Amino acid sequence: MGAFLGSFLDYVLKAAIYAVIALAGVKAGKALRENKNAKASSTVRINTGKR
Repeated sequence: MGAFLGSFLDYVLKAAIYAVIALAGVKAGKALRENKNAKASSTVRINTGKR
């Protein structure tokens, strides 16, 4: 029983760590996207027809 509990807690700990890493990635991606959108909307673009 002790080996099962130890193994189970090991898997739970790994799952919690992966969940925290995934959440941090989602939050960082959202912050980067919002920053990019804010920069894009604040700049004035003049359409001259040339590239």
